[in-house]
Amino acid sequence: MRTSTPARAGQYAALLAYLVFLAFPFLWLLSTAFKPPRELGSLHPTWIPKDPTLANFRQAFDEQPLLHAALNSLLAALAAAVVAVLIATPMAYVVARRRTRLAKAVTGWVVVSQAFPFVLLIIPLFLVLKNLRLINSVPGLVLVYVVWALPFALWMLAGYVRAVPPELEEAAAVDGAGRVRTLVSVTAPLLAPGIVATALFAFITAWNEFFFALVLLKTPEKQTLPVVLTHFIGAEGVADLGPLAAAAFLATLPSLVVFALIQRRITGGMLTGAVKS
Repeated sequence: MRTSTPARAGQYAALLAYLVFLAFPFLWLLSTAFKPPRELGSLHPTWIPKDPTLANFRQAFDEQPLLHAALNSLLAALAAAVVAVLIATPMAYVVARRRTRLAKAVTGWVVVSQAFPFVLLIIPLFLVLKNLRLINSVPGLVLVYVVWALPFALWMLAGYVRAVPPELEEAAAVDGAGRVRTLVSVTAPLLAPGIVATALFAFITAWNEFFFALVLLKTPEKQTLPVVLTHFIGAEGVADLGPLAAAAFLATLPSLVVFALIQRRITGGMLTGAVKS
Protein backbone atom coordinates (compact mmCIF):
# COMPACT_ATOMS: atom_id res chain seq x y z
CA MET A 1 0.00 0.00 0.00
CA ARG A 2 1.28 3.44 -0.95
CA THR A 3 1.22 6.24 1.58
CA SER A 4 -0.11 9.59 0.46
CA THR A 5 2.12 12.67 0.62
CA PRO A 6 0.20 14.38 3.48
CA ALA A 7 0.23 11.16 5.52
CA ARG A 8 3.94 10.70 4.94
CA ALA A 9 4.60 14.32 5.91
CA GLY A 10 2.60 13.76 9.08
CA GLN A 11 4.64 10.67 9.90
CA TYR A 12 7.91 12.54 9.46
CA ALA A 13 6.61 15.42 11.56
CA ALA A 14 5.59 13.04 14.36
CA LEU A 15 8.98 11.31 14.18
CA LEU A 16 10.79 14.66 14.33
CA ALA A 17 8.73 15.75 17.34
CA TYR A 18 9.52 12.47 19.08
CA LEU A 19 13.25 12.87 18.40
CA VAL A 20 13.20 16.40 19.78
CA PHE A 21 11.39 15.14 22.87
CA LEU A 22 14.04 12.47 23.42
CA ALA A 23 16.98 14.76 22.71
CA PHE A 24 15.83 17.65 24.91
CA PRO A 25 17.17 16.31 28.26
CA PHE A 26 20.57 15.45 26.78
CA LEU A 27 20.93 18.80 25.00
CA TRP A 28 19.93 20.65 28.17
CA LEU A 29 22.48 18.59 30.13
CA LEU A 30 25.20 19.36 27.60
CA SER A 31 24.41 23.07 27.63
CA THR A 32 24.32 23.25 31.44
CA ALA A 33 27.61 21.39 31.81
CA PHE A 34 29.50 24.17 30.00
CA LYS A 35 27.78 27.19 31.55
CA PRO A 36 29.52 29.36 34.17
CA PRO A 37 27.71 30.03 37.49
CA ARG A 38 26.35 33.42 36.43
CA GLU A 39 24.62 31.89 33.40
CA LEU A 40 23.21 29.03 35.46
CA GLY A 41 21.46 31.56 37.70
CA SER A 42 20.22 33.74 34.83
CA LEU A 43 16.50 34.50 34.58
CA HIS A 44 16.78 34.23 30.78
CA PRO A 45 18.66 30.99 30.08
CA THR A 46 20.05 30.27 26.63
CA TRP A 47 20.72 27.00 24.86
CA ILE A 48 24.26 27.92 23.82
CA PRO A 49 26.55 29.13 26.64
CA LYS A 50 27.76 32.68 26.04
CA ASP A 51 30.99 32.03 27.91
CA PRO A 52 31.59 28.25 27.87
CA THR A 53 33.88 26.86 30.55
CA LEU A 54 35.36 23.57 31.73
CA ALA A 55 35.27 24.64 35.38
CA ASN A 56 32.22 22.47 36.08
CA PHE A 57 34.09 19.34 34.98
CA ARG A 58 37.14 20.21 37.10
CA GLN A 59 34.93 20.92 40.11
CA ALA A 60 33.02 17.66 39.64
CA PHE A 61 36.22 15.59 39.71
CA ASP A 62 37.57 17.57 42.68
CA GLU A 63 34.43 17.14 44.80
CA GLN A 64 33.57 13.47 44.14
CA PRO A 65 35.57 10.29 43.32
CA LEU A 66 34.01 9.94 39.87
CA LEU A 67 36.76 7.77 38.39
CA HIS A 68 36.66 5.28 41.27
CA ALA A 69 32.85 5.15 41.13
CA ALA A 70 33.01 4.66 37.35
CA LEU A 71 35.42 1.76 37.89
CA ASN A 72 32.97 0.16 40.34
CA SER A 73 30.15 0.56 37.83
CA LEU A 74 32.30 -0.86 35.05
CA LEU A 75 33.30 -3.95 37.05
CA ALA A 76 29.72 -4.61 38.18
CA ALA A 77 28.26 -4.09 34.71
CA LEU A 78 30.86 -6.25 32.94
CA ALA A 79 30.57 -9.09 35.43
CA ALA A 80 26.77 -9.00 35.33
CA ALA A 81 26.71 -9.03 31.52
CA VAL A 82 29.12 -11.97 31.22
CA VAL A 83 27.42 -14.09 33.89
CA ALA A 84 23.92 -13.35 32.58
CA VAL A 85 24.88 -14.43 29.05
CA LEU A 86 26.63 -17.60 30.26
CA ILE A 87 23.50 -18.63 32.17
CA ALA A 88 20.92 -17.46 29.64
CA THR A 89 22.46 -19.09 26.55
CA PRO A 90 21.87 -22.77 27.49
CA MET A 91 18.53 -21.85 29.05
CA ALA A 92 17.44 -20.13 25.84
CA TYR A 93 18.52 -23.19 23.83
CA VAL A 94 16.36 -25.50 25.93
CA VAL A 95 13.35 -23.15 25.88
CA ALA A 96 13.56 -22.68 22.10
CA ARG A 97 14.14 -26.29 21.14
CA ARG A 98 11.95 -28.18 23.62
CA ARG A 99 8.28 -27.33 23.09
CA THR A 100 7.14 -28.74 26.42
CA ARG A 101 4.79 -27.36 29.04
CA LEU A 102 7.76 -26.53 31.22
CA ALA A 103 9.33 -24.47 28.43
CA LYS A 104 6.05 -22.61 27.92
CA ALA A 105 5.79 -22.02 31.65
CA VAL A 106 9.32 -20.59 31.71
CA THR A 107 8.48 -18.27 28.82
CA GLY A 108 5.34 -17.10 30.60
CA TRP A 109 7.26 -16.52 33.81
CA VAL A 110 9.81 -14.42 31.91
CA VAL A 111 7.04 -12.14 30.66
CA VAL A 112 5.36 -11.89 34.07
CA SER A 113 8.61 -11.20 35.94
CA GLN A 114 9.19 -8.05 33.91
CA ALA A 115 6.13 -6.50 35.55
CA PHE A 116 7.55 -6.77 39.07
CA PRO A 117 8.50 -3.34 40.51
CA PHE A 118 11.91 -2.80 42.10
CA VAL A 119 10.39 -2.09 45.52
CA LEU A 120 8.71 -5.51 45.57
CA LEU A 121 12.00 -7.29 44.91
CA ILE A 122 14.41 -5.38 47.11
CA ILE A 123 13.28 -6.86 50.46
CA PRO A 124 13.67 -10.59 49.54
CA LEU A 125 16.89 -9.82 47.67
CA PHE A 126 18.23 -7.93 50.68
CA LEU A 127 17.45 -10.86 52.98
CA VAL A 128 19.09 -13.37 50.64
CA LEU A 129 22.23 -11.25 50.31
CA LYS A 130 22.31 -10.74 54.07
CA ASN A 131 22.33 -14.50 54.64
CA LEU A 132 25.08 -14.85 52.05
CA ARG A 133 27.02 -11.98 53.68
CA LEU A 134 27.08 -10.06 50.41
CA ILE A 135 25.49 -6.83 51.61
CA ASN A 136 27.63 -3.76 50.86
CA SER A 137 29.74 -5.63 48.30
CA VAL A 138 30.17 -5.41 44.55
CA PRO A 139 29.74 -9.22 44.11
CA GLY A 140 26.36 -8.97 45.86
CA LEU A 141 25.35 -6.16 43.52
CA VAL A 142 26.49 -8.25 40.54
CA LEU A 143 24.29 -11.12 41.72
CA VAL A 144 21.28 -8.79 41.83
CA TYR A 145 22.03 -7.44 38.37
CA VAL A 146 22.31 -10.97 36.97
CA VAL A 147 18.93 -11.92 38.43
CA TRP A 148 17.39 -8.76 37.02
CA ALA A 149 18.92 -9.17 33.53
CA LEU A 150 18.26 -12.90 33.10
CA PRO A 151 14.58 -12.75 32.01
CA PHE A 152 15.20 -10.33 29.15
CA ALA A 153 18.44 -12.08 28.17
CA LEU A 154 16.63 -15.42 28.05
CA TRP A 155 13.77 -14.03 25.97
CA MET A 156 16.13 -12.26 23.57
CA LEU A 157 18.48 -15.23 23.03
CA ALA A 158 15.56 -17.63 22.56
CA GLY A 159 14.56 -15.61 19.49
CA TYR A 160 18.03 -16.01 18.04
CA VAL A 161 18.04 -19.77 18.75
CA ARG A 162 14.73 -20.22 16.92
CA ALA A 163 16.28 -18.54 13.87
CA VAL A 164 19.02 -21.21 13.67
CA PRO A 165 17.91 -24.03 11.31
CA PRO A 166 17.33 -27.22 13.33
CA GLU A 167 18.76 -29.21 10.40
CA LEU A 168 22.27 -28.08 11.39
CA GLU A 169 21.83 -29.57 14.84
CA GLU A 170 20.33 -32.74 13.40
CA ALA A 171 23.36 -33.13 11.15
CA ALA A 172 25.65 -32.73 14.16
CA ALA A 173 23.62 -35.39 16.03
CA VAL A 174 24.04 -37.79 13.11
CA ASP A 175 27.81 -37.27 13.38
CA GLY A 176 27.62 -38.29 17.03
CA ALA A 177 27.60 -34.91 18.77
CA GLY A 178 25.62 -34.64 22.00
CA ARG A 179 23.44 -31.74 23.10
CA VAL A 180 26.26 -29.89 24.84
CA ARG A 181 28.71 -30.37 21.97
CA THR A 182 26.04 -29.25 19.48
CA LEU A 183 25.31 -26.11 21.49
CA VAL A 184 28.99 -25.21 21.88
CA SER A 185 30.25 -26.11 18.40
CA VAL A 186 27.25 -25.51 16.14
CA THR A 187 24.61 -23.26 17.68
CA ALA A 188 26.69 -20.90 19.82
CA PRO A 189 28.88 -19.59 16.95
CA LEU A 190 25.72 -18.75 14.98
CA LEU A 191 24.36 -16.94 18.03
CA ALA A 192 27.38 -14.65 18.27
CA PRO A 193 25.52 -11.47 17.14
CA GLY A 194 22.69 -12.19 19.58
CA ILE A 195 25.07 -12.98 22.42
CA VAL A 196 26.96 -9.73 21.87
CA ALA A 197 23.74 -7.68 21.70
CA THR A 198 22.35 -9.35 24.83
CA ALA A 199 25.58 -8.84 26.77
CA LEU A 200 25.75 -5.18 25.81
CA PHE A 201 22.12 -4.65 26.75
CA ALA A 202 22.76 -6.20 30.16
CA PHE A 203 25.83 -3.99 30.49
CA ILE A 204 23.85 -0.81 29.77
CA THR A 205 21.13 -1.82 32.23
CA ALA A 206 23.66 -2.43 35.02
CA TRP A 207 25.68 0.69 34.21
CA ASN A 208 22.63 2.95 34.55
CA GLU A 209 21.01 1.17 37.53
CA PHE A 210 20.55 3.28 40.66
CA PHE A 211 17.98 1.85 43.08
CA PHE A 212 19.64 -1.47 43.95
CA ALA A 213 23.05 0.16 44.25
CA LEU A 214 21.67 2.83 46.57
CA VAL A 215 20.10 0.27 48.91
CA LEU A 216 22.83 -2.38 48.91
CA LEU A 217 26.03 -0.30 48.92
CA LYS A 218 26.71 1.82 51.99
CA THR A 219 30.48 2.30 51.96
CA PRO A 220 31.45 5.32 49.79
CA GLU A 221 34.43 3.42 48.32
CA LYS A 222 32.09 0.76 46.89
CA GLN A 223 29.34 3.00 45.49
CA THR A 224 28.66 3.10 41.77
CA LEU A 225 28.56 6.15 39.54
CA PRO A 226 24.76 6.75 39.57
CA VAL A 227 24.82 6.79 43.39
CA VAL A 228 27.78 9.17 43.55
CA LEU A 229 25.96 11.61 41.27
CA THR A 230 23.40 12.15 44.03
CA HIS A 231 26.16 13.56 46.25
CA PHE A 232 26.02 16.77 44.22
CA ILE A 233 22.62 17.42 45.83
CA GLY A 234 22.83 19.04 49.25
CA ALA A 235 20.98 18.11 52.41
CA GLU A 236 18.28 20.68 51.69
CA GLY A 237 17.73 19.36 48.17
CA VAL A 238 19.67 22.15 46.47
CA ALA A 239 21.74 20.79 43.59
CA ASP A 240 25.17 22.01 42.60
CA LEU A 241 23.85 22.26 39.07
CA GLY A 242 27.02 22.88 37.06
CA PRO A 243 29.16 20.02 38.41
CA LEU A 244 26.13 17.73 38.54
CA ALA A 245 25.39 18.35 34.85
CA ALA A 246 29.05 17.84 33.94
CA ALA A 247 29.29 14.55 35.86
CA ALA A 248 25.94 13.31 34.55
CA PHE A 249 26.99 14.14 30.98
CA LEU A 250 30.16 12.06 31.34
CA ALA A 251 28.20 9.22 32.94
CA THR A 252 25.72 9.22 30.05
CA LEU A 253 28.28 9.01 27.25
CA PRO A 254 29.15 5.27 27.62
CA SER A 255 25.49 4.27 27.43
CA LEU A 256 24.89 6.41 24.36
CA VAL A 257 27.95 5.07 22.56
CA VAL A 258 27.19 1.43 23.37
CA PHE A 259 23.52 1.74 22.44
CA ALA A 260 24.40 3.46 19.16
CA LEU A 261 26.62 0.49 18.30
CA ILE A 262 24.10 -2.23 19.13
CA GLN A 263 20.67 -0.72 18.45
CA ARG A 264 20.34 -2.60 15.15
CA ARG A 265 21.32 -5.88 16.79
CA ILE A 266 18.84 -5.32 19.62
CA THR A 267 16.04 -4.69 17.14
CA GLY A 268 17.05 -7.76 15.17
CA GLY A 269 17.06 -9.85 18.35
CA MET A 270 13.54 -8.73 19.22
CA LEU A 271 12.22 -9.56 15.77
CA THR A 272 14.20 -12.73 15.12
CA GLY A 273 12.03 -15.77 15.51
CA ALA A 274 8.88 -13.97 14.48
CA VAL A 275 9.56 -14.94 10.86
CA LYS A 276 9.87 -18.59 9.98
CA SER A 277 12.16 -19.78 7.26
